[in-house]
Amino acid sequence: MKKSFVAVSIAATLAFVSLPTVADTLDDSATWQETLNQAKGQTVYFNAWGGADNINDYIQWAADRIKDDYNVTLRHVKLTDTADAVNRVLAEKAAGKNTNGSIDLIWINGENFRAMKDNNLLFGPFSQSLPNYMAYVDENARQSLTQDFGTPVDGMESPWGMAQVIFMHDTATLRNPPKSMTELLTYANTNPGRITYPEPPQFLGSTFLKQALYELTPHRKALSQPVDTVDFEKITAPLWAYLDQLHPVAWRRGQTFPSSSEEMMRLLDDREIDVALSFDISAASVQIDKGNLPDTVRSYVFQGGTIGNTHFLAIPYNTGVSAGAQVVANFMLSPEAQIKKQTPTVWGDLSVLSYAKLSNADQAKFDALPRGIATLSIEELGKTLPEPHSSWMGALEKAWRARYAQ
Repeated sequence: MKKSFVAVSIAATLAFVSLPTVADTLDDSATWQETLNQAKGQTVYFNAWGGADNINDYIQWAADRIKDDYNVTLRHVKLTDTADAVNRVLAEKAAGKNTNGSIDLIWINGENFRAMKDNNLLFGPFSQSLPNYMAYVDENARQSLTQDFGTPVDGMESPWGMAQVIFMHDTATLRNPPKSMTELLTYANTNPGRITYPEPPQFLGSTFLKQALYELTPHRKALSQPVDTVDFEKITAPLWAYLDQLHPVAWRRGQTFPSSSEEMMRLLDDREIDVALSFDISAASVQIDKGNLPDTVRSYVFQGGTIGNTHFLAIPYNTGVSAGAQVVANFMLSPEAQIKKQTPTVWGDLSVLSYAKLSNADQAKFDALPRGIATLSIEELGKTLPEPHSSWMGALEKAWRARYAQ
């Protein structure tokens, strides 16, 4: 019956333009069933940052669900730096290992995605063919779904979540926190040793540089351009002048920096610093729930907005289990997985799904999600600032290290 219907549809395309979509839908369904069949029994090595227990727990939850539903085994390879995984794929390509690579899926975005794309290290395009992408993702909803730090996605990675920089303070010791880079410096001058940020190239430390640059430079439009096409020294001069003033009055006089957001939260809990930051909007709520922060800690954003982006899942070109990797990426886009992920005490990561495309039942589940004690609402998050072009990350990190690394 299916064969005859498809045959009629193909013949009809000679006369009618609108009918191929029916045949295409059937072909897509058949192709995805083939992917599911191929994926059974496969093991997918997922290289993802492993620096937060709650995120690691979420990945394990997803692994259990994927094993139960699809007979695909997901192994989390915990990274401290995503660039390590990119370099491994690059090394395998240089060595001629073009099949059965050691990495099957990578949590990625920004400069690491650009590096993989520029070096032809990616499998795909695949994301726009995933059933849950087609059903629930609205590419028009947010530029960062199709432009990853200025690099066109082109279906080579699948969106996984959205993040935005938030700051944290303990209301028991600081009622009115600084809400701009200028106010942060003023606070540091009057409260020496109480302000710091993670050390670049740790991603949040590099994001702190971008946040400061966006606020301080009068040449914001240049940040959307490749860094080698603009006057880097001129554009970044206000940033270095700012840090030259901040470091002498920062935590440990700017001679040592925290290694991560997690360390900043520990310092906040120990009352060594007064402001911490994170890319997870529910980070404070999660740590309060775990007993790692006092329940007087609250989140906030700067008045002029904070940087936000979308993070993705990408499949290396030389994976031997591309079917299993696609099944994992598709599950991660399911309403079930995205609702779980956005739960404030689980992860709190903002969903990439279009609310309007969800069923009434799934909308109700999103609506019913509790908001953690220190989690900002969408309205409270305010303005989301765009990421600079991906080439700015490496340039800023290199310049920072030349000036300040010990």
